[in-house]
Amino acid sequence: MSGAAQPNEGSGSGSHLRVFEILDFQTVEPRNNTNPGDPEPIPHSPNRLTLATLIVTIPRFIKINTVELIATVGVQGLTGTSQLKFRIFRDGAQIFETQTGVESDPTSEVFYTETFQAIDTNLRFGTHRFELTVENATAGAEAAVVGPISFSALAIRRIGRTDSDESCD
Repeated sequence: MSGAAQPNEGSGSGSHLRVFEILDFQTVEPRNNTNPGDPEPIPHSPNRLTLATLIVTIPRFIKINTVELIATVGVQGLTGTSQLKFRIFRDGAQIFETQTGVESDPTSEVFYTETFQAIDTNLRFGTHRFELTVENATAGAEAAVVGPISFSALAIRRIGRTDSDESCD
């Protein structure tokens, strides 16, 4: 795929461009809107709900790479205040976790849309399976996924700089 140039205004004598090559780009959108009429209950820990799965391929001989993962999930508190844990797994191993609180008060916020980003670096060549999951860590409180759900992965490598003789990654 063709490279893209990004400005970088770091310290030094002037600005320069870093050039990146896209190795792979994958996206999935299991739900594209908020639909409280079709809630999917979020199980309590240690059980979890798989929201989305992506397969990313890193080409042979590419050892230095970065995979940017971005997820958006719409949820609703049903009873109490739930602490939701969102996790991302690569090839079955957890690489990321974040947690957020969701209230069920109908006079306050009813729907929550959580967006977060994870960065994974230097994956071995071949295919990698990324899974996005959610679980409810609060006993006695209930929450559900109501959408939207989107999950994307962008795998890149830096291939050069336009103003320097430094070696490329």
